Amino acid sequence: MAAGAKIRKKPIPKTGELLPVVGLGTWQTFDIGSDATERAERESVIEELFRAGGSVIDSSPMYGRSEGVVGYLVAKMGEREQAFLATKVWTRGEGAGIRQMDESYRRFRTGVVDLMQVHNLVDWKTHLRTLLRWKGDGRVRYIGVTHYTEAALQELAEVVRSELVDFVQLPYSIGMRGAERTLLPLAQDKGVAVIVNLPFEGGGLFRRRRREALPGWAAEAGIGSWAQLFLKYVVSHPAVTCVIPGTSKPEHMADNLNAGRGEAADETMRAAMLRAAEGG
Repeated sequence: MAAGAKIRKKPIPKTGELLPVVGLGTWQTFDIGSDATERAERESVIEELFRAGGSVIDSSPMYGRSEGVVGYLVAKMGEREQAFLATKVWTRGEGAGIRQMDESYRRFRTGVVDLMQVHNLVDWKTHLRTLLRWKGDGRVRYIGVTHYTEAALQELAEVVRSELVDFVQLPYSIGMRGAERTLLPLAQDKGVAVIVNLPFEGGGLFRRRRREALPGWAAEAGIGSWAQLFLKYVVSHPAVTCVIPGTSKPEHMADNLNAGRGEAADETMRAAMLRAAEGG
């Protein structure tokens, strides 16, 4: 597998637009100030993403200064066309939601956001009404809903089942597979794209495997690290469109991106990955 090969893409079901399977989350990692060294490191992370053909950068007003840092760096790099910018609305009430989203546009330095999501389903009925209007007006290209806990999967499923959303963002990992039972098949059936958060379970997967060597077959499968194994399992599910691990380290971004290179894992390989992750 060539290190410089572009990562695979999957179609967004509602439009057929191709989206790279590995993106970038910004929770905590991009909540920084104006220190030049810190900003240069994050710029290198985004450069790694774009160099591999990636595009998805996911943020939220809940993430402190992250939206502003992303907007500054993407503008500085002159790469707005390359970036698929996703963020969220995280407040209650129509007026408050509109004001918050307007501020996100200002921080992103853009007139059109690629994906606006209702964060953690907060007042989702109100905000989806606004977003449907904005989508019709061309202010946002896609709309969706998100959550980060498995306890919310049923409510997410109800929204996916009943509303005109393009994306659902949900927690899913090789060790946290509740979404496989209902929500992932439902999203596939309804033609809703899936973005996966918490693919490393906040680092918990690494803590459980940090002293273990990769299985012997991993190298032949093009897997060079536990991060790649964990991510490759996630993005090989047919319902998953993109995974968004967060990092502030360009070397970690490069490693994560390797999970999107080469062929998707088939069911036999996924079963072997699962056994390896469980210590079998």
